Amino acid sequence: MKNLQFYLKDARDKNYVVGAYNFSNLETLKGICQGCKLSNSPAFLAVSESGFEYIGERYILPIVESVKKEYNLPLFLHLDHGKSFEICKKAIDLGFESVMFDGSALPFDENVNVTKKVVAYAHKKGVFVEAELGVLAGIEDNVSAKESLFTNPQKAKEFVQKTGCDSLAVAIGTSHGAYKYKSKAKIEFDILKEIEKQIPKIPLVLHGASSVPQNFVKIINQNGGNLIGAKGTDSKILSKLAQESHIYKINTDTDLRLCYMASIRKFLKENPAEIDMREANKIAIQQIAKFVAEKNEKVFMCANKA
Repeated sequence: MKNLQFYLKDARDKNYVVGAYNFSNLETLKGICQGCKLSNSPAFLAVSESGFEYIGERYILPIVESVKKEYNLPLFLHLDHGKSFEICKKAIDLGFESVMFDGSALPFDENVNVTKKVVAYAHKKGVFVEAELGVLAGIEDNVSAKESLFTNPQKAKEFVQKTGCDSLAVAIGTSHGAYKYKSKAKIEFDILKEIEKQIPKIPLVLHGASSVPQNFVKIINQNGGNLIGAKGTDSKILSKLAQESHIYKINTDTDLRLCYMASIRKFLKENPAEIDMREANKIAIQQIAKFVAEKNEKVFMCANKA
């Protein structure tokens, strides 16, 4: 099985990205894995801090190891938005293959110091470290910010040199959550290009990149939901970034929640007498699998890269 280091280089050489799909229950995880099987794609199986707490630390690794054996794909367990050295250490000790330390809300020097500490501990265990510089607006799980702060390219170079991180999440105009933009997304391609000039060998990561498919929003609203004005990042922009930039990993969380809830709401409205949630969850798993496969094939361009 090809390892994570292989995909760092291969994604850049062949102009694709590896999707990072967040899960917080078994149904979403199964849908992600089935979608990756359909498209024959690698993926990060991402767990946020709140997802970590919700699932329970004793359960995460055994469940993920089981699905990895079942689907026989390069699927990498990743901690998303770890806010402290302690949570990153816990994930590393449990057997995560990749961790993200999110010090974006910290002063620059403090972000450097904690990231450096995480890197030192992780690299002893052969674990990959993603860091973040810059701030994405929006709300998602335990991540919240009112305004964006774009990544400074010169500071990015200094940050990478001082911390030794393996990849860097950058803020170039995307936003967390389902309500990303008041109008159209404006991605700062000039800033991205300058970051790439300053740190040409460092793989970059894009957060806040869910597309918020309007078909999911419509289904939710037609079946008792109230998502008014929900907008995401255009898939065409993401595809362009996948093929033309140094971004090798793009995160998807909100879209999976929308897909899951749209399926559940629609099923429950159409089957008001049903009390077996397994029937609703089967459909949700199928819809997530379909969504993930299409995302891998048409947006991330990582189909048949496993």
